[in-house]
Amino acid sequence: MYSSVHPRDDRLHDHCGVVGVYGHTEASKLTYLSLYSLQHRGQESAGITSSDGQLLYCYRRMGVVSEIFTGDVLAQLPGDSAMGHTRYSTAGDTSLNNAQPIVTDCNRGKLAVAHNGNLTNANELRRKLEHKGSIFQTTSDTEVIVHLAARSAARTLPGALADALHQVEGAYSLVILTRDELYAIRDPRGFRPLALGRVDGAWVVASETCAFDLIGAEYVRDIEPGEMLRISRTGHESIHFAPEKPHQHCIFEHVYFSRPDSLVFGRSVQQSREKLGSWLAREHPVEADMVVPVPDSGVPAAIGFSHESGIPFQMALIRNHYVGRTFIEPRQSIRDFGVKLKLNPVRRLLEGKRVVLVDDSIVRGTTSRKIVRMVREAGAVEVHVRISCPPTISPCFYGVDTPTRDELIAANHSVEEIRQYIGADSLGYLTLEHLRDSVEDTEGKFCTSCYTGVYPTELVQLEVATGRGCQ
Repeated sequence: MYSSVHPRDDRLHDHCGVVGVYGHTEASKLTYLSLYSLQHRGQESAGITSSDGQLLYCYRRMGVVSEIFTGDVLAQLPGDSAMGHTRYSTAGDTSLNNAQPIVTDCNRGKLAVAHNGNLTNANELRRKLEHKGSIFQTTSDTEVIVHLAARSAARTLPGALADALHQVEGAYSLVILTRDELYAIRDPRGFRPLALGRVDGAWVVASETCAFDLIGAEYVRDIEPGEMLRISRTGHESIHFAPEKPHQHCIFEHVYFSRPDSLVFGRSVQQSREKLGSWLAREHPVEADMVVPVPDSGVPAAIGFSHESGIPFQMALIRNHYVGRTFIEPRQSIRDFGVKLKLNPVRRLLEGKRVVLVDDSIVRGTTSRKIVRMVREAGAVEVHVRISCPPTISPCFYGVDTPTRDELIAANHSVEEIRQYIGADSLGYLTLEHLRDSVEDTEGKFCTSCYTGVYPTELVQLEVATGRGCQ
């Protein structure tokens, strides 16, 4: 039987990763390597657009970066500027048509756009644009920005982009490439990350700084919320295109999305996650023999829990990193087959032990239930689950693929009910207060909507009330 291991299992997933390189003779190769580092942000499709100063060249395919870009393909992407995208859809269908970068030829010239985030009023804007005669080529919310810019009365591209972005709501970190310029843009609340770097005199932008490390680039700073950075042959110009709004950085970037070796929102992700685990050990102490992470995202928090509690850390669950998008399952069904395909317990370590199982979140609860059962079947006498964030009670509308409120187990059940469902001896979530402490959010600059149900944009609150989702 053929089946599919799709990222939409029981995890939360980010929209995508974006990259831009300007002024380097091997721009497309650096973009490819940077996308490789950002593969965790999206595995559905990937694309690169390059410019030689005269023409734009684009290559997009479904699949992962390593399968799409060969030496022959990269040779077809000439020029000293390039940009790329790796996608996981939160708005629009899963199809090659929606793969990015989106390349268009309009009254602003030929340009390519890559987007990380989600526009919460995209459907409304799309209806209005179609009523005025716009013809859309994709179902992606990103294309709305292109149509709005094309209709702007502004004389310059920066002005047209500013006009377009004044009309959209929600989250966007954008990279835009023309034949002779590169733009890096972040929404006024700064929901999604976007960093600026330098390598061999060239400029680089990326969703995370781990993309800089592979190509030897140096982190310079973050693109600021509400900033449009324009890079050209004559240098770079910072344009603040929107009035300042209260910052709403996605706190889940530090809980789960970003790689631990990245700086995100100017802060070490590894450091944040170890602090999550440290606070978790203080809030929910337990007598146990070992701390076991659910790999890979649970590892830093488990290290912090172990250090704080003094309970030894053990890698007693081993992750298979080579699970493809398809597999063949035996005709005789195997219980918890999907989880077993990805994780395997080390029985010698678990037998007869009291285990603290540390994970980053519980979404529907089905995966946690299977992992707890797996650990028990491997011989653990007690399984205590610790989650390094508060209960997820609300869907995200800013670029995170989350289930509906009805599907989120914590939105409809108490902690005790969840404990019983997943079969743990005890269950403890980190409090919102100490989640904020872990990222040093003393000024309330992080978005915590998924834990509170309070959204920072009015339109999203309206959509939640009327049941109209943006996913």
